[in-house]
Amino acid sequence: MTFQTAHILPGTLDDLAGEVSADESDESIPVDAPFTGERIGDVPACAPSDVTAAVARARTAQGEWSSWSVNRRADVLLRCHDLVLDRQDELLDVMGLESGKVRQDGYEEVLDVATNARYYATRAEELLRPRRRDGAIPLATKTIEYRKPVGVVGVIAPWNYPLTLAVSDAIPALLAGNAVVLKPAEETPFSALLVAKLLREAGLPADAFRVVTGRGDEVGPALIDAVDFVSFTGSTETGRTVAERAGENLVKCSLELGGKNPMVVLDDADVAAAVEGAIRGCFTNAGQLCLSFERLYVQDGVYDEFRRTFAERTRELSMAPSLDYDVEVGSLVSERQFEKVREHVADAVDEGATVVAGGNARPDVGPYFFEPTILTDVTEEMTLAREETFGPVVSLSGFSEEEEGIALANDSDRGLNASVWTTDTDRGWRIARGIDCGTVGINDPYHATWASVDAPMGGMKDSGIGRRHGREGMRKYTESQTVAEQRVASLAPPRRVPTKWYARAMSGVMRLYKRIEEAR
Repeated sequence: MTFQTAHILPGTLDDLAGEVSADESDESIPVDAPFTGERIGDVPACAPSDVTAAVARARTAQGEWSSWSVNRRADVLLRCHDLVLDRQDELLDVMGLESGKVRQDGYEEVLDVATNARYYATRAEELLRPRRRDGAIPLATKTIEYRKPVGVVGVIAPWNYPLTLAVSDAIPALLAGNAVVLKPAEETPFSALLVAKLLREAGLPADAFRVVTGRGDEVGPALIDAVDFVSFTGSTETGRTVAERAGENLVKCSLELGGKNPMVVLDDADVAAAVEGAIRGCFTNAGQLCLSFERLYVQDGVYDEFRRTFAERTRELSMAPSLDYDVEVGSLVSERQFEKVREHVADAVDEGATVVAGGNARPDVGPYFFEPTILTDVTEEMTLAREETFGPVVSLSGFSEEEEGIALANDSDRGLNASVWTTDTDRGWRIARGIDCGTVGINDPYHATWASVDAPMGGMKDSGIGRRHGREGMRKYTESQTVAEQRVASLAPPRRVPTKWYARAMSGVMRLYKRIEEAR
């Protein structure tokens, strides 16, 4: 290999694979290093019966785990916070090795897991606390809302952020008193297995967080059939299938799906800052980021300057099969993803798109490397105009008026993330509010919205249902229970009182309640 994994001891990956319980299958799935295409290990190909057994073990463990106080559970996640930071080099090596991402992109995942662990651990008691609600009759009715864990949560995670998307969603589920069974992507199972080990070291009961490895079309359906809630991150197409199966089982689900995200640069923007934002927003993780921009719209007044500067900066980006911090662009994850990116670019060029920067595969660097690419003259009939490329490729177009920029940003059946660049704060907030995306950054690509973990994050339109982060990110893993005590009187008509009189009296009471509420 042309890179070093200084923090992974020999045999570590084999030891991690050995923690998967796969009693019903002798098959295994090879895991390759995208930097070189070489095999780095194997994990069991779990059978549906293995999934059922893992969920049964998790369900047993959940009974004990949910009996712990919220503060005791929080202590476990705070210890996990420290372990993730302490063991970050090992985590970064494993992530880079199996996903092909460069170290600076992997470090964002370390920060994210630690941030979510700290946020939910320090707020879980408040978010889960029983809450007094207005009773049916003031003073006469005492009503309290309780939050109960749903049971066992199934998390189906993708390969592009193998630490964040495997663990950050599991953290609030665990703190709410649930057990979790995680199905990581076939390409990137070791990051999930390593963090499962860290959770146990932090004090989590062993079976409260189980990992099942295997092929999605076999393990996924079995998991959905067995759990009480499904959290899925992935493509819109697969998300529809997950939602359909969850619906058949009357199991709630949260889905963060694909995007075709726009970035809008206004004519009063700081061009240098906007270019750097575009570099981060388009090419982080080689474009394999659900929040990354694939459509870039620049207002006429700064279009030429932005186009020139963005192209120059893109050509300067460093690419290498390296786990060092100073490399800016890593590999695509697999041959399948590489071919998708290559085909999208080739189709666009054949149909008349102009390559401003990049546009080429780089087999001299590694088997799945593709240059960061900027295309202009992209038209609707081109595949990449509508489909999510999920690679280091962005289309660049100009526009004249604000309303046109907003319309272009909204011209998609997806609405996950967007960004607006301007030096006029009021203008930025006004345009951001007009864009139909679940998150919109002003003078920031995605870091500010994603890292604001007290606020919900998710998609509009075909980009998903449900939210992660904030109050919604924990409460979705709970069932609300309302308990009401009628202390005096009754809402039913008293005996020996004619119903007609009761109806008149209650109508008067309702009018009184209205006046009281209006006066508040």
